[in-house]
Amino acid sequence: MSRDEQYQDLLSNISAMVADETDWISVMATTVCELHHKFDAFNWTGIYRVTEPGILKIGPYQGTHGCLTIPFEKGVCGASARSKKTQLVPDVSKRSDHIACSATTQSEIVIPICTPDGTLIGVLDVDSDEINAFDDTDVKGLEQITTFLGVHYASIIA
Repeated sequence: MSRDEQYQDLLSNISAMVADETDWISVMATTVCELHHKFDAFNWTGIYRVTEPGILKIGPYQGTHGCLTIPFEKGVCGASARSKKTQLVPDVSKRSDHIACSATTQSEIVIPICTPDGTLIGVLDVDSDEINAFDDTDVKGLEQITTFLGVHYASIIA
């Protein structure tokens, strides 16, 4: 199965598992768990939630301890939150604003989670101990998952 097909399979599985779920924490936790265990290169997978203007707080995650609070002005997660754009970092040692929550992280991808009206509700953060662990296939697959999450969140709060 190609990586693209793995992402399609993963999205289908997550969608089926949380289809009737109205608890947002359960949806986030299930999504993060499924993602983390699907790909060997993922050593930290989590969601940072927007809890107040300009602040991300840790939500459900898999892996070692994450940073508890990240201001929008700091790090790769903050850059994704500020710009509402995916941040793909092939080698974190070359990114001056990378926050080293784990000394073993070599690459990172952060994808914003927005509702259909564009409201930022959080970011999906995935770290790897491998340099160049993520590529355009990961960008596409993870953006499809965060789009699903934004739509599902909007349906919960509607």
